[in-house]
Order: sequence, then C-alpha cells, then structure tokens
Amino acid sequence: MTRIRERNRELILRAASQEFADKGFAAAKASDIAARAGVPKPNVYYYFKSKEGLYREVLHSIVQPLLQASAPFNPEGNPREVLTAYIRAKVRISRDLPHASKVFASEIMHGAPHLPPDLVEALNAQARHNIGCLQQWVDRGLMAPVDPHHLMFSIWAATQTYADFDWQIATVTGKAQLSVEDYEAATQTITTLVLKGCGL
Repeated sequence: MTRIRERNRELILRAASQEFADKGFAAAKASDIAARAGVPKPNVYYYFKSKEGLYREVLHSIVQPLLQASAPFNPEGNPREVLTAYIRAKVRISRDLPHASKVFASEIMHGAPHLPPDLVEALNAQARHNIGCLQQWVDRGLMAPVDPHHLMFSIWAATQTYADFDWQIATVTGKAQLSVEDYEAATQTITTLVLKGCGL
C-alpha cells in the first residue's frame, strides 16, 4: 500500500509541475492535474490537501536539489573543483527537473508569494555561504578578483536557462528536446567560460 501511495504521490507531483509550469498557479486546475497524472481528482486532495499545498510541494521538490548542488562549497575547497561540480549539478537540475525549475523561476519573478519562509531563508543562507567562499578565495589570491555576487548570478542564469527558456533553445537549435550530449556540451561550455573568467 505504501508503494502505491508513493507512486501516486509522485505522479501527481510530476503532473502538477507540468501544469503549474504551463499555466501558472492561478490558472492550473486540480482536475487537469489529476487527468495528467491519470488519477481521480479526489486523490489530489487526499495526498496534498489543497492546490496551495501541492504548489508548495512542487517548490520544495526543486529547492532541495538546488541546496544540495551547493554542497561542494567550503572555504578550504579548491575553487576550480567546486565551481566545476556546482555548474554540473545545476545543469543536471535543469535537465532532470525542467518543469519544477520553471515554476520556481516564475515564483521568484513574482516576488516569491508562495515560497515558505523557511525555504527562503535556506536559499538565502546558502547563497550567502557560497558568496562568502568565493570572496575568501579571491582574498587569498586563489582566483581572479571577480565580484562574487555577480558570478553567482551569472552561473544561475547560464545553467537555469536550459529549463526556463527551453522554447527559445528548441527554436534556435531546431531540436524539440536536447540530448544528453547537448547537456554535456552546455556543462563544458559554461564551465570553461566561468573558470577562464575566474583565472582558473
């Protein structure tokens, strides 16, 4: 029974990510989420209580991987290795969780009205930690004197664009969906630009 519940919960969460990404929070309907998931509509409320609760779960499903991507950051780490690992993890998130990434981006662009305060603080604390590490590496002469805030913003923009602007990428490349090789090329390109820009 637990396995069935976990499966249904995952189906609903995945379908909700797609619906919220396509239509936004206000326009998405529980009936459409249920239909996309292939479950009865009451199941949506059984597992998530409300549309708001389901939306927050979608946000939570992307915030945790984003926080985990920052795990390599520590002041004693090697800047080249840390940035390489971070960029790879961020591109992987865009590849594996594109719909949740879009929902997160939309939420942020609207001032994060539904993002729970604990997740906001966790994200901000992690960003401060990462930026602090970058600043220490700059101060110790381990990398070029780039602004750590804008370096982080640039990495976020470069890596998340593969999820948030997939229509534009598909239009320019002529591919309906990027391949594993495309994501690897993106990872290598972004990594090369960042490392060279940081004097690494």
